[in-house]
Amino acid sequence: MKNKFYFNKSIENIYKKPSSNSEVNSQILYGEKFIIQKKIKNWVKIKTLYDNYYGFIKIDKFRNKLNSTHKIFKIRSYIYRKVKNKFIKTPDCLFFSSNISILSEEKNYFEFEKNKWIKKKDTKIINFINKNFVKIFKQFLNTKYFWGGKSCHGIDCSALLQIYFKFNNKFFPRDTKDQVKYCKRINKKEFKKGNIIYWKGHVGICIDNKNFIHAYGPRKKVLIMPTIKTINLIEKTAKLKIRKISNISQY
Repeated sequence: MKNKFYFNKSIENIYKKPSSNSEVNSQILYGEKFIIQKKIKNWVKIKTLYDNYYGFIKIDKFRNKLNSTHKIFKIRSYIYRKVKNKFIKTPDCLFFSSNISILSEEKNYFEFEKNKWIKKKDTKIINFINKNFVKIFKQFLNTKYFWGGKSCHGIDCSALLQIYFKFNNKFFPRDTKDQVKYCKRINKKEFKKGNIIYWKGHVGICIDNKNFIHAYGPRKKVLIMPTIKTINLIEKTAKLKIRKISNISQY
């Protein structure tokens, strides 16, 4: 069995090839578990153990132990340093659904690495479940569209859906081509709250009977649009028809 590691930076691109000029396939968040498949110069090919995703990241000193106790509930949680009993905000942050291990606590803060603190209110215990998917997705409204992205700094359509399941400790595939195979079909073409709509290479979810949220490449951001208007627009501009409808409550 290959050694397991835990990613110990806020976020990093996972590339298709061992080059920063290569296509970004996905990203890896703080606390994600992975194994190293092989090393190529300054790169390692990894397999993420949450969703069995392959790709390349830069070689670094990764953690080999992490007893995850909490996870980030806010879209971003800024990291603080403690200096003379004062907590000083840094530019760095952890992102929604990152897993952390609490070392100590003081006042309104948790320490998750040596002199790296986050606000307690930004976290939930690791086994916490939140099925209010509309609230979670709306946190990402106006986040820029970024192919392969998994955070409020940039996200794509399949990651917007996957991050909900990751936060709730449930497996869900990374890419739309795999999600559409994994998801159970609803026989009726209904557009009601919780319905997941798939096209070839695109996905989004109905937040009620009339409106739809997705990370939409042509508009370059996460936005809410009328469901029927979206379906007609995608058929007109991309020549794509609905491939499958599922429902988030089935998983």
